[in-house]
Amino acid sequence: MEKTAIAYKEKMKEMSVFSLLCSCLYPESRKNIMGDFEELDIKPLNKRASGQAFEVILKPPSPVSDVAHCISSPPKRDISLEDIQKKLEAAEDRRRSQEAQILRILAEKREHERDVLLKAMEENSNFSRMAEEKLQMKMDQIEENRQAYLAALMERLQERERHAQVVRRNKELREELLP
Repeated sequence: MEKTAIAYKEKMKEMSVFSLLCSCLYPESRKNIMGDFEELDIKPLNKRASGQAFEVILKPPSPVSDVAHCISSPPKRDISLEDIQKKLEAAEDRRRSQEAQILRILAEKREHERDVLLKAMEENSNFSRMAEEKLQMKMDQIEENRQAYLAALMERLQERERHAQVVRRNKELREELLP
């Protein structure tokens, strides 16, 4: 049993080093790490080639101290009928408010859609009117060009006709003079 006591002391030193290392890594104190366990049970196992083996069993705190660590939920207070009515009215007000907000948003969307549709119709109307005016101007220009062409053509025909009359008269005069 003396070997077990020596091994126990060595293990406790190792545990102290381990707890010191843990206390460096975690801000909790050593007391808090080891304080949760009231008893430490060490059982020696069969000796192995690598050395002595121990099973360390940490026993939890006693049931008396367990009650102290247990956190209880706050006591429920009695809810009166008036409180329930107030909560129901508040919920109904929130529901109405949400419905009103949804209806307002939908109305804004419809108004925006209507504005977009009116703008599209106006742009379409303007495009149609501009296209019609452009077509009318083009047709007027074509008509003016046609009238000018016909007038020039008539002028040339009249000029030819006058020239033909002059040539005929000269021919008739030559025939009268030459017989």
